[in-house]
Amino acid sequence: MSKRLLRSGLIVSTMTLVSRVLGLVRDVVVANLMGAGAAADVFFFANKIPNFLRRLFAEGAFSQAFVPVLTEYHAAGDMDRTRQLIARASGTLGVIVTVVTLLGILGSGVVTALFGAGWFIDWLNDGPAAPKFELASLLLKITFPYLWFITFVALSGAILNTLGKFAVSSFTPVFLNVAIIGCAWFLAPQLSQPEIGLAIGVFLGGLVQFLFQIPFLYKEGMLVKPKWGWRDPGVVKIRTLMIPALFGVSVSQINLLLDTFIASFLATGSISWLYYSDRLLEFPLGLFGIAIATVILPALSRKHVDQSPEQFAQTMDWGVRMVLLLGLPAMLGLMVLAKPMLMVLFMRGEFTPTDVEQASMSLLAYASGLLNFMLIKVLAPGYYARQDTKTPVKYGIIAMTTNMVFNAIFAYFYGYVGLAMATALSALVNAGLLYRGLHIGGVYKISKSTLAFVGRLIVAGVVMVVTLLQALPAMSQWLEWSLLHRAAWLAGLIGIGAGAYLFAVFVLGIRPRHLRAAA
Repeated sequence: MSKRLLRSGLIVSTMTLVSRVLGLVRDVVVANLMGAGAAADVFFFANKIPNFLRRLFAEGAFSQAFVPVLTEYHAAGDMDRTRQLIARASGTLGVIVTVVTLLGILGSGVVTALFGAGWFIDWLNDGPAAPKFELASLLLKITFPYLWFITFVALSGAILNTLGKFAVSSFTPVFLNVAIIGCAWFLAPQLSQPEIGLAIGVFLGGLVQFLFQIPFLYKEGMLVKPKWGWRDPGVVKIRTLMIPALFGVSVSQINLLLDTFIASFLATGSISWLYYSDRLLEFPLGLFGIAIATVILPALSRKHVDQSPEQFAQTMDWGVRMVLLLGLPAMLGLMVLAKPMLMVLFMRGEFTPTDVEQASMSLLAYASGLLNFMLIKVLAPGYYARQDTKTPVKYGIIAMTTNMVFNAIFAYFYGYVGLAMATALSALVNAGLLYRGLHIGGVYKISKSTLAFVGRLIVAGVVMVVTLLQALPAMSQWLEWSLLHRAAWLAGLIGIGAGAYLFAVFVLGIRPRHLRAAA
């Protein structure tokens, strides 16, 4: 089991690495083109809304509900029945998402007024942010169809993951990044408003991702004609699981939307500074947290179907250990190297040293919650694999309420940085509640050996931080260096940090068997 999970995790992480690297290249290109001004704020807003709905209809709640049910059908060995489930699930979901997409395009002004209330109020009163509202409404008409494409991309990805074909769905996001980069280079400079070219890139990226996965579904014999099946038993089971999961799995996304709503009332640049810092956070989160969660959900679903509670708990423990092993140095590294990373990646063109300073503060706040964001990705499948979506909802609502309270308090004192602080703290609440529920339910309890493992990782993390702080040049020097010089120093520091961490891990006695033993 551990070898298969490690192999699957390595495949997903490798494909995700390619996607995340291109994602960073995309953000570098966008930062160079637009910096952190008003146009950038509006584009990131128009990109965030369909991505939030994607989490609701596609990758988040739907996948978490669909995979356990599909695994159950697939384990029964009746392929015709499995294909029928896919046909009816895709047809039913397709109709709903088509309606939502059309409403989003036609009512883009209403959506903008709802989530960008600060801009809407200025528009009503002929204030300085009025053009932002008009531009955001236009860009949403272009980016909203992305929701339709990506919903079916997530559906086909869930099918392929259930069949053990992890590479295809992990590689697919590459095409979104390529499309946006291509439009940023070749289309946006030709337009009077470059942000429109980027929005077209989002649309094209969704289309290409959708077309890419079709041949792989056909090869596996799972390309079926969608059919409406609202009352189909399998679809009923999926939507019964999915409806409460809409909150449970999307709490972090809802929190980010709340941040966007409040940031629309703050200084120009706030949304962009939060976006760039969040993008750096998403790199390790996708590379490690989401990759591990992707491979353990089907495994946990099989253990539940096979009624193997002990192996279920062991698989959970494997996921927690892997997240801690990889997530702790990623979190500490982001916090120590926040400014150098932002300088190397974004400080050129329209992105200024002031933007680096502002974005680094929100990155510090976001990064403090990275480990909890990753743990949520691993702990939540412990519920979804057992087809329990109600409990995470309860915890999600508590976490979201906590985030709203923290937002009100911290945004008042710390502005946009307070929004990032609130998001990180709500992740701590969510992760803590998820673990507490698994513990009380007798599903999963951290073993004594894992606690000892964590203690050694913390010591290794401290060694890494001390080493990095000793080697880190003053910020004034970074500003004087050329881009190549900065990049070389950053690469060297990352290597030094990784080397110090791995050396400490080895000296403290952590070996590969500590990962195999848990699975």
